[in-house]
Amino acid sequence: MASKQKILIVDDDENIAELISLYLLKECYETRIVHDGESALQAFPAFQPDLILLDLMLPGIDGYQVCRELRKDTSVPIIMLSAKGEVFDKVLGLELGADDYIIKPFDSKELVARVKAVLRRTVPAVPASLPVPEQQGQYVEFPDLIVNLTNYSVIYMGHSVEMPPKELELLYFLASSPNQVFTREQLLDHIWGYEYVGDTRTVDVHIKRLREKINDHPAWQLSTVWGIGYKFEVKR
Repeated sequence: MASKQKILIVDDDENIAELISLYLLKECYETRIVHDGESALQAFPAFQPDLILLDLMLPGIDGYQVCRELRKDTSVPIIMLSAKGEVFDKVLGLELGADDYIIKPFDSKELVARVKAVLRRTVPAVPASLPVPEQQGQYVEFPDLIVNLTNYSVIYMGHSVEMPPKELELLYFLASSPNQVFTREQLLDHIWGYEYVGDTRTVDVHIKRLREKINDHPAWQLSTVWGIGYKFEVKR
């Protein structure tokens, strides 16, 4: 029997945390609850969660700092929970490495659906020391770069690169149509979909993070088309 996927719930409101845990237990997830940022950082190595639900307004170390610290060592999916609904707050959370952002109060069905969606897109990265496996399914390949949408893996310069689902989906979408220019609005619609209420700066944030992980190559690069958007440029 497959082991249950584990979710770490970080929220200083005990009632909300217990309610979230109840929702997830009904969906057969294993949960653990902590109520502050320091406890979250301490619990992570031992619990090894598959996903973290992270409240932003925490005593001591806030959720933004927790996310920043975790992203130094892991790409485990993080869904931020917050009563702050301003675009600035969402963009800051995404820029720090969150995979999704849910505004409180939220519907239980929406929360569970988003958890499932993020987990569905997430698989462990292939260790860099292993040979690059033969690719199957949906993937694009360029010199020193393979982006596989089927198993959510990226191989760059012969090494596996860990990245959250949205970054990988954005890279795959652009690389699937080399030299085609997409506006920020088009990318937002294709990658985040109709349910996302946000700002086109979200795209800029994700492009920035991709460039930090994948440098320009003599044969290709992620290019900015000023005043319009972005393209995956293949150099001829």
